[in-house]
Amino acid sequence: MNSGRPIRVVFLSFYFEAWDALADIYRQMLADPRFEPTVISIPRRLTGETTYSGEDKVSALYDSVGVEHLRFDFEDSAIGLAKLREIAPDYVFLNYPWQRNYQPNYRAEVLSEFTKVCQVPYYSFALVNEPGEDGVAPYLYTQRSHQLSSLIFTQDAAVVEAYSRTSRGNSHVHLTGSPKLDSLVSRAIATPRDRYTLVWAPHHSYSAHWLNFGTFASMYREMLDFAKSHQDIEIIMRPHPFMFGTLVDRQVVDESELNQWLEEFKALPNTSIETGGDFASLFLSSDLLLTDGISFIGEYPMITGKPAVYLENSERWKFSPIGEIAVQANWRIGSFAEFADRFDQIRAEGLGDYSAAIERLRKAASPYPGESAARIIEIVAGDFAAETPLVDKSTIKEVAWELGPDKEPLVD
Repeated sequence: MNSGRPIRVVFLSFYFEAWDALADIYRQMLADPRFEPTVISIPRRLTGETTYSGEDKVSALYDSVGVEHLRFDFEDSAIGLAKLREIAPDYVFLNYPWQRNYQPNYRAEVLSEFTKVCQVPYYSFALVNEPGEDGVAPYLYTQRSHQLSSLIFTQDAAVVEAYSRTSRGNSHVHLTGSPKLDSLVSRAIATPRDRYTLVWAPHHSYSAHWLNFGTFASMYREMLDFAKSHQDIEIIMRPHPFMFGTLVDRQVVDESELNQWLEEFKALPNTSIETGGDFASLFLSSDLLLTDGISFIGEYPMITGKPAVYLENSERWKFSPIGEIAVQANWRIGSFAEFADRFDQIRAEGLGDYSAAIERLRKAASPYPGESAARIIEIVAGDFAAETPLVDKSTIKEVAWELGPDKEPLVD
């Protein structure tokens, strides 16, 4: 029986690029006497990497935003697991569902044996569907980490409905809105810049088996030429954190050629590359965003009230219903040449009035503006008071999404 003690909550994350999905929940729990939150930084293994590493980067991010935390930088995750068991958390919050990127002992498969896993999406909204699917993309609700989570929080009513068709049902799935989106919209701060600023944000997906939104490989040489011929503007590249590794690992771009390109791009006086930090403030401080997706298609209009330039990969996976709403809030093009040809006019006049499309996006994407974290906290408190049991794995009848055909193997 719960005896009036604080609710012990651990935020276990390596995906520091999306700490904003958890940050407001943590801050509000820290100020709430009902809770005892602990943040832990852990290593990760991203696409193209062979070892688990990067805990120092996670820790540095927490230091930079003033978040006290424990550092589990252990080569053997069994050590961290033992320490985690000593903490005896009632709940462990995750902001990333793919188990393959976690060290083995931090995966939901292990955590769910002794604590309640809570999933908060790292993304602001789910804009993409899977091939052959017309409803909710299965990877959004049928991965093993979804199956084993005691509490699921989402910003999409369609996701709540999708869970109802699984063997566990959807009584543990809650429509709360997105803490990440709330944070992005409310905390972005514009910083004046000396000259016109273009943010270029290429995605990492280059496979018919996974999203396939990336366009970097088809236009990176053109972008270098554009940067060389437009040295009166600032170009900030904000690549998806997985992109460079994916390009090399999947042999999309030759490694030596990519390194040569990076050397030339970085050497220009008007270019830079940012791989982390506060992209919302970067967006608000910029004049224009050029991106091939995915979440930035929705986030940029929501944060800035302006459209972005969406460079479309014609072979991408199709958009979800909310994705179709989001893409209409941007100028959609099929080649970099279209952008380059119109750039001078865009610089002088902007992209035009997209206010109606952006307002439609706001209404669809944010069911409870500014309330998401508070709603999540109350749901956790209610679940704790109800003393609900851990997930019974025997009730799960479906094969996890990542174990299906044509999926990347889970390699330890």
